Amino acid sequence: MTKVKLGYLLPTREKIMSGVQATKPIIDLARRAETLGYDSIWIGDSVTAKPRHDAFVILAGIAVATERVELGTAVLLPMLRNPVLLAHQAATLDQLSEGRLILGVGTARDVPAIRKEFEAVGVPFEKRIGRMLEGLDLAKALWAGGPVTWEGRWTTNAVEIGPLPFRSGGPPIWGGGAAEGALKRAGRYFDGWFPSGPSDPTVFAESLKRVRDYADAVGRNPDHVTPAMYVTVSINSDVQKAEADLNSYLEAYYLQPASKLRQQQAAFSGSEVQVGEWLARFIEAGCSHICIRPVGETEEQMERIIGLWSSIGG
Repeated sequence: MTKVKLGYLLPTREKIMSGVQATKPIIDLARRAETLGYDSIWIGDSVTAKPRHDAFVILAGIAVATERVELGTAVLLPMLRNPVLLAHQAATLDQLSEGRLILGVGTARDVPAIRKEFEAVGVPFEKRIGRMLEGLDLAKALWAGGPVTWEGRWTTNAVEIGPLPFRSGGPPIWGGGAAEGALKRAGRYFDGWFPSGPSDPTVFAESLKRVRDYADAVGRNPDHVTPAMYVTVSINSDVQKAEADLNSYLEAYYLQPASKLRQQQAAFSGSEVQVGEWLARFIEAGCSHICIRPVGETEEQMERIIGLWSSIGG
């Protein structure tokens, strides 16, 4: 049986929200997560909508400070970047980490703050999905090596980048999202499926089947699409406090009612046993890599998650 991997989302956004600008505390947490036995470290991405440290820059620091953990974006908005520059940065980061990079990518929700973010960096919000797919195709062409000539949203004339990625063909790309279009993109084009909701493992299993069906329909091996999950958990022996903490966290982070957010996102609160049982249901549903965003005091939650993870056989 393939080992199910456990990931930890670093609190870059939370640090900025609390007024902490420094990067050292984040890199120290990454080291701690590796020491505790996490399999991967993840960084969110936003420029102005949910301000935080730049994903590629902070991952470069973590790559140097760690040796074993995989390093991922949860999730990157590739449309905000010129794909030639993105390809160059990702290739350099993949070399720096010696092949530990995973590019989780997403299309961004249609909310005012994100539309404003696109405007701020000079990128049209409309047709962003096509922009993302074409940009990633251009990046892959550059990762393959040799001169690339491209005619489309971007134009290149026999250009090439160096270094090439550590891994031949570039880092794996995981597509976020749980809508039907996201399932189709993951099955047809990506190396992994990486949704952040909903909270029901049964829905995850049903959606994973559709991802695999889409892969099979275009002649891809469905088993080559990694089934992953991004979840938010609040752990406390006082179950009512765990629930209140989760709701407060989500509302402070997204400035929306928790009741609405929890219909969209995989979020759960309870004791260590209850959270462990919930995570185990995702594993039973076919998930092979779970990235956890904890609520509460960071190192305490990191240790609690490791404890419950070993109890469910992760």
